[in-house]
Amino acid sequence: MRCEDDKLHEVDSIKIEKALELASDYGNTYGAHHKMWLIDQMVRALTGDNYTEWVKDHNSGELGDSIYKWETGIAP
Repeated sequence: MRCEDDKLHEVDSIKIEKALELASDYGNTYGAHHKMWLIDQMVRALTGDNYTEWVKDHNSGELGDSIYKWETGIAP
């Protein structure tokens, strides 16, 4: 079981490294629409294959589905 934990830790480290790389590369970009793109890219890096499910959960609220709308922004 230890080996599997090590693999998960390695995958998490790679995801975090990618998200931080994106922040470093694009964090100083001007414009809210570009910042939204950056946040979306960081979420994609961190959630991986679970991105669609994460967005679906984000868009849901106490009043039902599609209460909120996840914005993907515009690439700088």
